[in-house]
Amino acid sequence: MSDAVLPAVTKARPVGKEPTWYPYALMAPSMITLTVVALFPFLFAVFISFHEMKFGKLGDFAGFENYIALLSDTRFWDVLGVAVVFVGIAVPIEFMLGLSGALLLNRPIWGKSILIPLLLIPTMMAPIVVGLLWKIMLAGSWGLLSYNIIEPLGLSGETSIFASPDYALFALIFVDIWQWTPFMMLAFFAGLQALPVNPYRAAAVDGANPVQIFFKLTLPMMAPLLVVIGLLRLIDAFKVFDSIFILTGGGPGTATEMPSVLAYKMTFEFWNIGEASALAVIVWVIFFIFCNVFYQVAKKKLNAF
Repeated sequence: MSDAVLPAVTKARPVGKEPTWYPYALMAPSMITLTVVALFPFLFAVFISFHEMKFGKLGDFAGFENYIALLSDTRFWDVLGVAVVFVGIAVPIEFMLGLSGALLLNRPIWGKSILIPLLLIPTMMAPIVVGLLWKIMLAGSWGLLSYNIIEPLGLSGETSIFASPDYALFALIFVDIWQWTPFMMLAFFAGLQALPVNPYRAAAVDGANPVQIFFKLTLPMMAPLLVVIGLLRLIDAFKVFDSIFILTGGGPGTATEMPSVLAYKMTFEFWNIGEASALAVIVWVIFFIFCNVFYQVAKKKLNAF
């Protein structure tokens, strides 16, 4: 047979070896999306923060005037104080309740297959639905919880607890705990399910009690997940907007005003877009520093990364 009729032989690529561009091609869609919807708007916000911009009209270069005006405003520091109280109370309670619930779910309890889907309901609900639900439940003297619990305890008068300067923030904290504790519980439960069994068998053979097993085995092995979930929840709680806007709008007065609510009011009520952009940049800087410190501490002290 002549060479003309022989089939052409192609050089096969080694099995398991992908071209060097392949990983970048897989990441390209998400990176392009993040660049368009996140990076460019953020850089434009930084640009605006150094300019005078009111009523949607970009003015002259202002340098650090927006930042100085914001940092010298007592309302800005009050807002940060409200955010610290909100995050400092809500997130630790959600963390502890979530971990406790996950440990309970990890045991052989009856009805677990029904209970776990039910726990997802608060987290799956849209924030506006959550806000309307609790606005009705805690409404004035006729809400279900207001009539049966709050009024008998003397915590509020005929108005809603969300109109009380003393209790409105704690009511919002309660709503946040109700909505996000199930999420943390299920995340921690998934982590417990993924832990290896052999260390527990060895601990049982050595005669370790449940408390020793929890602190010596479970917590160290769960540290990466606990740190990541806790950090993500902390960031999310600091920038909460939907439920506060629906339930109180930042009131009464500024008792429940968070940075996100203040930025909204500066932009769409006062039309002081330059100062609102400066607020966004300052919050980003605060979290950039905090996350870096948090990462270093968690890496060195907890071996979480």
